[in-house]
Amino acid sequence: MADATPQTTFRGLPLTPEQDAEVRHYIKRKKQHGAPWDTPELGAMLRDMLEPPGNDDGGLGATVDETNAATERATASIDETMEPIEACEERNAAMETEGMRGPRR
Repeated sequence: MADATPQTTFRGLPLTPEQDAEVRHYIKRKKQHGAPWDTPELGAMLRDMLEPPGNDDGGLGATVDETNAATERATASIDETMEPIEACEERNAAMETEGMRGPRR
């Protein structure tokens, strides 16, 4: 497939080759069915392609960071000289304790 450049993409938009192919396929399908292709649906598709996705994870990054921090604190309470099973049990207990404390502020 040829590189997608503003001179070769749909309406000169900065689309990736995959996005350009998707737009052209949409138009071709609409024309085959005799339907108008320049629709609000096409406009929405192009907006989605051109605008970066929003941060809709609902603070997932903060949750992951807090979980990692809790894991590090729990792991720090384990003595290297412990038996593996004992160390695992101590770590699990420390994680439960961290979980009961809730998020740090």
